[in-house]
Amino acid sequence: MKPKLLVVELWGVGDLAIAAPFLRKAMEQFEVTLLAKTYAHDLQGQFLPAVKVVPFNAPWTSFTGKYRLLKWPWRNMISLRKILVRERFDVALSARWDPRDHLLLQLTEAKKRLGFSRMGSRIFLTNALPLPPHDAHRYESWRAIANALGLDLEPRNKIHSSSRQGRNIFVHTGAGQAVRVWPLERYQSLVRRLREKGFQVKVVCNPEQRDWWLNAGEKDVATPRTVAELLQAMDGAGAFIGNDSGPGHLAAFKGIPTLTFFGPQVPEWFLPLHPAAEWISGKACPYMPCSDYCRFPAPFCLRDVTDEEVWPKVAQFVEKHLQK
Repeated sequence: MKPKLLVVELWGVGDLAIAAPFLRKAMEQFEVTLLAKTYAHDLQGQFLPAVKVVPFNAPWTSFTGKYRLLKWPWRNMISLRKILVRERFDVALSARWDPRDHLLLQLTEAKKRLGFSRMGSRIFLTNALPLPPHDAHRYESWRAIANALGLDLEPRNKIHSSSRQGRNIFVHTGAGQAVRVWPLERYQSLVRRLREKGFQVKVVCNPEQRDWWLNAGEKDVATPRTVAELLQAMDGAGAFIGNDSGPGHLAAFKGIPTLTFFGPQVPEWFLPLHPAAEWISGKACPYMPCSDYCRFPAPFCLRDVTDEEVWPKVAQFVEKHLQK
């Protein structure tokens, strides 16, 4: 009988996609339970069928009001702890250097608890691991965790051996936060140029962007409401162009080469997991990386990147991966 493993990944869909290779590898030796946001069920059905998903929208992962403790779902959280304790996990882990995760691991009463300690959180862990180098990709944290468990997790550039051979360019213009969105009128310019070159382009956006695209004349714009719908919309795509957000990571997860616009974050940390992944960096800013909280009225790191200056790289990217 396989030992029982609890994996905690409570943040965005992109973070979960980066964790997916580890989860696949861990299934070979463990009975795996994943504590994650509810959209993990959509990934489970398509890519992680042997992983048991326990949904939990942790209140401290909200973008605003995360520490309004009186509004936290305390009753549900107490019930969740009881459920996790009853599972009697042999191992519980988090690949984040986050004391909140480490306290949660301790509360599960798992026999072995792995993580990267911070601010004294070592007291909640049985195995405090050294952090990967500061400039390492987020995936390297999962490789370090895997190594501690005796799992041989493949290097980042070996995750996908081949690309999906679709014919569409999948352009997604949304992101979880506005500071990560390249201006829509510049996406529109790229879409027009690509179509003039004879490429098939599918425009996909966040719900709050839909009216803009309709008013701009894009009658077939798609607006997926769930991760499952987003994954389905990617069928037939041979290349992805979009912002530093979850859809790009899901595209790479499906084997689609990606070109990502990075603004406030560092590409080397969060580039989608595909050997053909490319990126376009925003303008220099003294506060980078600044995640999702911009100190200026508008994120000039992205707003000042013009369609003219990125067009040569975009054209080269699609020519490399698609046939007209």
